[in-house]
Amino acid sequence: MNTMTGYALPESMAELIADCTDIPGSIQAERGIPQQRAAAPWAVSESCLAQVEDLDLYV
Repeated sequence: MNTMTGYALPESMAELIADCTDIPGSIQAERGIPQQRAAAPWAVSESCLAQVEDLDLYV
């Protein structure tokens, strides 16, 4: 039990999901779940590459 709130914390992911499904629709967000955005392209800068350039020597 969480002593600060007096509520029992879920012991598993399944219990957390079950608890969340019990939330009344009247207090859920009106807009719903936001749409997923595309991730920004991933790139490695020259300075990052330089930091690990000789890593094979240590592994």
